[in-house]
Amino acid sequence: SAPAGGAAGGRSAALPRSPGAPRVSAALLPLPLPILLLLPGVMAASKPVEAPGGGGGTGGLSRWQLALVLGAPILLGAGAIYLWGRRAARRGKGASERKTPEGRASPGPGGEGGSGQPDGPGHEEMSPLGRAQAAKNKGNKYFKAGKYELAIQCYTEAISLCPPEKNIDLSTFYQNRAAAYEQLQKWTEVAQDCTKAVELNPKYVKALFRRAKAHEKLDNKKECLEDVTAVCILEAFQNQQSMLLADKVLKLLGKEKAKEKYKNREPLMPSPQFIKSYFSSFTDDIISQPLLKGEKSDEDKDKEGEASEVKENSGYLRAKQYMEEENYDKIISESTKEIEAKGRYMAEALLLRATFYLLIGNASAAKPDLDQVISMEDANVKLRANALIKRGSMYMQQQQPVLSTQDFNMAADIDPQNADVYHHRGQLKILLDQIEEAVEDFDECIRLRPNSALAQAQKCFALYRQAYTGSNALTVQAAMKGFEDVIKKFPKCAEGYALYAQALTDQQQFGKADEMYDKCIDLEPDNATTYVHKGLLQLQWKQDLDKGLELISKAIEIDNKCDFAYETMGTIEVQRGNLDKAIEMFNKAINLAKSEMEMAHLYSLCDAAYAQTEVAKKYGLKPPTL
Repeated sequence: SAPAGGAAGGRSAALPRSPGAPRVSAALLPLPLPILLLLPGVMAASKPVEAPGGGGGTGGLSRWQLALVLGAPILLGAGAIYLWGRRAARRGKGASERKTPEGRASPGPGGEGGSGQPDGPGHEEMSPLGRAQAAKNKGNKYFKAGKYELAIQCYTEAISLCPPEKNIDLSTFYQNRAAAYEQLQKWTEVAQDCTKAVELNPKYVKALFRRAKAHEKLDNKKECLEDVTAVCILEAFQNQQSMLLADKVLKLLGKEKAKEKYKNREPLMPSPQFIKSYFSSFTDDIISQPLLKGEKSDEDKDKEGEASEVKENSGYLRAKQYMEEENYDKIISESTKEIEAKGRYMAEALLLRATFYLLIGNASAAKPDLDQVISMEDANVKLRANALIKRGSMYMQQQQPVLSTQDFNMAADIDPQNADVYHHRGQLKILLDQIEEAVEDFDECIRLRPNSALAQAQKCFALYRQAYTGSNALTVQAAMKGFEDVIKKFPKCAEGYALYAQALTDQQQFGKADEMYDKCIDLEPDNATTYVHKGLLQLQWKQDLDKGLELISKAIEIDNKCDFAYETMGTIEVQRGNLDKAIEMFNKAINLAKSEMEMAHLYSLCDAAYAQTEVAKKYGLKPPTL
């Protein structure tokens, strides 16, 4: 994920990517990982981590589900469909209710199972099983009347009367008694009875799901996740209730683990390619500009022949020189020296230090520096505007869209001629689904900076998204032509090709999309994320796993800190059924996460895969794999 204020391996946006979207170049942030699982019912499931655009989930397939759905039949397809169509999908399918109590067990592994329909009470001489069924039927009547204590007594009688070899019937009685305990909120008893039911009938969906809910109430998250994972697999991911519970517990587990790990994590500097891409997303950023002629000198009589030395004893200017040398690890300490000395470049040093705090994922350290720069009314207005863009992006990463919008608006107020403000605010508007306002901001950026290829490419993307969402073939066609115009006018803008490739993928023009990714690679051979997207395209287009993994491995070879590559490889390994390998990949991505929220979501992916390994051991349940 990108730090606040820059693109993840991309060439533009200030905004970090959503936890529900892939690490892509900045303009692609609103797009999800281009894997579309076309499973009935899955589309209605909720999103695990709120999209930065609204602070709330809006339904749709999530990245943990890409891991959880493992080997369910997939169509690798238009990634934007499930992101943009999730509201409609959620409206189109309601939750499937589970009725309780029941007259017989869920079918066992061999079919209907048990005794079939329960014996009626009219037989003159009832068998032990018949008497048990009669007690259960009486319990059902009490249950429906809301007399749960009496229902429990009847179910207990049924359990005591039932012959022990009648596993399916006995499991039903335990499950029904658990349902009555559930109504009384006796969660320990619910879990105990469901465990008995599952021991007797290991693939008993109702008992597994009821036990999952009891574990949730008892705060046994790991056990809850394992049970609900088994339910999801047994139901082929058709039931929204079980998907929502899995979603909920994965979020809670992820947040707990990330909170503990993130506060103790070692700061990790991203790759040089990532950092350079980040700074290239700004055109009016003073701190990323090269040293001016007057700021350094080649003269140093005592150290003749060595690298140029900064004229004055300035920590900030030394930090700038280290930036030019790509010696990024020393920038925070040199900026701190300038700040502590209250030097003439204090505002610049504060902004530079804050930026590198963001790059290493330390937003709590960055915020005071950004606050101070913003409050320095005598500082260069471009410094203050840049600080507002970065703080606004940080707020977006923290799912505080109101504060984020306020910062972007303030930046526009204090520096209305700053093209960066409109470019980055336009991307914010895209994430907030405010497409018309996004187009207006891109237009203003283009007015101020007519040769801004990035803004023109992203304006095309916004118009394409608007057309795609509206299912208007004519406007989609016009938007596609807009991409052609942009890449013709700006043939060296990799972002234009990347966005066009995504749109072509949506339109299932895979061959041409592949050509566009090749153009990106020609222009930016060190951009690891492009290789990941090209690899995903091979899966979607040709179902070529080997080629896809080869390209993603190439991304890791280029940038061994590319967490998007590790995460994507983990997701693919999940789809292949290689759960141990998937967990290894997710753990690598976790160690590279640049925000607590991103780490939480990666833990959700990892936990989803781990839960399936446990379910496979306990119940022998594995979805079909690729």
